[in-house]
Amino acid sequence: MTEDPLDISVVIPVYNEEENIGPLMQELNDVLTQTGKSFEVICVNDASTDGSLTTLKELKGRYPWMRIINHSVNSGESAACASGVEYSRGEIIFMMDADQQMDPADIPAFLEALKPGIDAVCGVRKKRQDSRVRRMCTKIANSYRNWITADCTTDAGCTYRAIRREALREIIVFNGMHRFLSTMLRYQGYNVVEIPINHRPRTRGVSKYGINNRLWRGIRDCFAMRWYRCRVIKGNRCIEV
Repeated sequence: MTEDPLDISVVIPVYNEEENIGPLMQELNDVLTQTGKSFEVICVNDASTDGSLTTLKELKGRYPWMRIINHSVNSGESAACASGVEYSRGEIIFMMDADQQMDPADIPAFLEALKPGIDAVCGVRKKRQDSRVRRMCTKIANSYRNWITADCTTDAGCTYRAIRREALREIIVFNGMHRFLSTMLRYQGYNVVEIPINHRPRTRGVSKYGINNRLWRGIRDCFAMRWYRCRVIKGNRCIEV
């Protein structure tokens, strides 16, 4: 396989989503082909216990632009995102979930928003297709995290993003990093903007995240971000002269 750089890499963490990844790959094929840009889709199988890996291997035979990275141990979404970025070749890196709640049709809008001088574009789920309790908890959590971290992220729980490769060079990887990625980019001096995106109901599989497995970890992480804000080294665009 050639190691030439590409225009776009789409990084997708996969954990027990065997029913969703097939339809998602078809949607991505249709949308990405129409952009006229070179691209790859990197699916990071995070030690799924269902048939996700088998399905991914079958799909790879159908889509030559598809790549599979396999974790031997379940390490979480942040680790999967980091693995995908490490193996990626795109100048612009998209991150999205595998559950089909994020719409590939929004990709052109991300590219349009990623104008010169903009380093990252983050999605905001304007009409969330989740339960009322989950929406309410997310609203409270976003307000709390922004108060503690002095940030202005509207929808920290949305992991649908487009980021220039150079902005990811010095991101610290930790369990939960994906929820604070836009915050860390702003701390490093990068220009982050937001756009509204389509959010679709989950029709297959089950959610892997709930209130109990995010609440206390999220509170600790907010204070970690407060410390990081005081110590961060601004991102440098270095050239040899």
